[in-house]
Amino acid sequence: MLLLRHRWFYLSCLAAFTAGHMVNYAVIIYAQEVIGSDLLSGIGFGLCFGPPLLLGWYAGVLCDRLAPGRLILAAQMVFIVAALLLWLADRSVAEPGSRVPWLVLAAALTGVGWSFVAPARMAALGQVASAEELKPASVIFNLLVMFGFGLGPLLIAVMRRNFGWPGVFCGAVVLLALASVMLLGVHTRRSGKVHEPVATEIRQGLAAVRANPLLAQLMVAAMAGYLAMGPMTVLLPKLAATRLGLSELQRGYFLGTLALSLIAGGIVALALARRAHHGRAILAGTVLAGVLLAALGGAHSTAVAVVLLCGVGIAGGFALSLIVAGIQAQAPEALRGRVVSMYTIISQVVPAASGVVAGALVQGFGVGVALAACGATLGLVMLLNAGWMTALRRHRG
Repeated sequence: MLLLRHRWFYLSCLAAFTAGHMVNYAVIIYAQEVIGSDLLSGIGFGLCFGPPLLLGWYAGVLCDRLAPGRLILAAQMVFIVAALLLWLADRSVAEPGSRVPWLVLAAALTGVGWSFVAPARMAALGQVASAEELKPASVIFNLLVMFGFGLGPLLIAVMRRNFGWPGVFCGAVVLLALASVMLLGVHTRRSGKVHEPVATEIRQGLAAVRANPLLAQLMVAAMAGYLAMGPMTVLLPKLAATRLGLSELQRGYFLGTLALSLIAGGIVALALARRAHHGRAILAGTVLAGVLLAALGGAHSTAVAVVLLCGVGIAGGFALSLIVAGIQAQAPEALRGRVVSMYTIISQVVPAASGVVAGALVQGFGVGVALAACGATLGLVMLLNAGWMTALRRHRG
């Protein structure tokens, strides 16, 4: 079984992604509830995922040059520094407003960490798993990414309830340390090829994507799919606290529901991978996720909100799992790091940009309008994409 065969790599992924998303959510929730600024929460989230737009290209080149495991360890150290900065600000700066520079710096460092850890882990998976294992191994990997995305806020709620914000930041540090220790037993190798200038190697990666219509269209589908992730990260805590009136622990459970639904969507993708028409499933899943996210903007009861949130998670998790598997399968081995880095740039920069927009929308129009606008945009964009994505429509998997 893949999970058992590569257990240390997968356990390390789970711990690292959970800790990383704990830091992301901590920046957002801390800005909203301690500093009292929705706009700062959106900016903080943008900083958490914005740096890959610049650094991600270089990260992809390094993934094809160096052993990805070494890059992962270095990136996780950056995450640890970011979490410790948040802990230090909370403990030593008395006035919440004076903690803003610390929060901004920690968010930016988190973005640097994501720039390298995400493509390095995907590149490492290409070395850890055999060619026959790569598609199902990629779906499992994406399951763990989504699990960490949803588990992060749940752990924040539990740690805050028992240990306060210092416990949240220290918990993230402990998880990152464990992720690093577990990775020590996973062997990755560096490339033996002669290196060319960085700009040349980046252009080679871009040319490989342009030359493969299916790979290019999978990247565009990923852009549309990730439009929902930023708004959900920024707006769901606000929805739970204001309109639904949930307690701190209940908010954690509400946000944790997203984890379960994303995992359910990934499991459905894993179960149907051999039977489903991948291209049509990706298109249908992303459109459905957009429609349900827009409907979530009108929810006024917890029960309705939970049902809609589960629908968004299942549809989105299903589509994104198939997208990741398709990109890994289509990526040329010699250029894998550069190709998957483009995907990770998309998976981080698109949520960052949409998160900043969502923060501005909720500041000006309220959480309901912000959710409806973001969901409608996702559904409309994917419907328009379906008209010209002939390679994706024909992609059977």
